[in-house]
Amino acid sequence: MLAIVAFTAAACGAILFRFNPAEHAFYPQCLFHQITGLQCPGCGGLRAGHQLLHGHLLVALHLNALAVLALPLFAGFLCQEFAGRRSGIRGGRFFMSWWSWGFVGLLLAFTVLRNFSAFGFLAP
Repeated sequence: MLAIVAFTAAACGAILFRFNPAEHAFYPQCLFHQITGLQCPGCGGLRAGHQLLHGHLLVALHLNALAVLALPLFAGFLCQEFAGRRSGIRGGRFFMSWWSWGFVGLLLAFTVLRNFSAFGFLAP
């Protein structure tokens, strides 16, 4: 299972590295943005990932700071879940804890703030 996840992540990373989302139309478009005209917490995330894979940290932070800053935390929690399952401890430490509720609150705050002109630096 871990090998499948690792292979899929590497393949997606290779595609994202090779094909810039700002230039290629085969990437999914944000339905929330198309309907409302507002920026969701994921808007700019693919473009940020592309820039991050090319080593452009500041550009990636400008496109979606939350996605870039949450990436190491998500990777850590994912590793913790896999390690727990491997040792026989079933998951739930992240998804049923206060961390998940805090992250939901952070997503909501980020979404609201990035759509105000005063916080335009948060928009891609």
